Amino acid sequence: MLLTIDVGNTNIKLGIYDGDELHRIIKISTDSHKTADEIAVDLYTLLQVYSVDAYAIDGCIICSVVPRITNRLKAAVKSVTGVDALIVGPGIKTGVNICIDDPATLGADLVVACAAAQSMFSIPCIVISMGTATAMFAIDENKRMLGGTIAPGVSISLDALTSHGALLPAISLTAPKNVIGKNTDDSIRAGVVLGTACMIDGMINKIEEEIGQKCSVVATGGIAPMIVNSCTHDIILKDDLILEGLRIIYEKNS
Repeated sequence: MLLTIDVGNTNIKLGIYDGDELHRIIKISTDSHKTADEIAVDLYTLLQVYSVDAYAIDGCIICSVVPRITNRLKAAVKSVTGVDALIVGPGIKTGVNICIDDPATLGADLVVACAAAQSMFSIPCIVISMGTATAMFAIDENKRMLGGTIAPGVSISLDALTSHGALLPAISLTAPKNVIGKNTDDSIRAGVVLGTACMIDGMINKIEEEIGQKCSVVATGGIAPMIVNSCTHDIILKDDLILEGLRIIYEKNS
């Protein structure tokens, strides 16, 4: 079995693969203060809870945007499974032709998402990752990752709004029925949720205009389902996009 690990700023997502089949997804919160031993205990316990034999895992690959925890997580995987994990970074074959000014500056999670998207969906393709940031990157018909846009994530925008406005309440991220809100809560929801959906729709139009072709569009990230349903474009939701990308990259390097 293959263990794929996507380390984000908020959550760590683990995918257990049996061959090409995703057997289970496990999510835990990211805590960069934990030691390798503490992470090992958490990992072993989770595998036990979900009846996954740690010694049946014969491969592991990690994608991380939290450098502080990466090596501790690799050590924890080694302690629990006996496997030396691959880490997505320099020297790893991804199959992604990154055509930006400095490819080394592209986040590992976006590289992995692009690797999955170009293998699983028609190209040209726009990949949307919605987490701490809302990132949109374009892959052309020659499988070149051309670059893209990065904007503050929905949660960050909402937190900034409510923390700096003394009379503005914290709200849940659900789409309102109408754009014209009749109360403060619905007005904020319209601005944040529907406003983000309009931004995504507009950026898709701009990217397609620059590429000169219509694109397939795929979105991933915990916030994506809350926003994509309010978009006018046909957007494919793929919650396990990065896990699939990790599996694909692992196979290229094994």
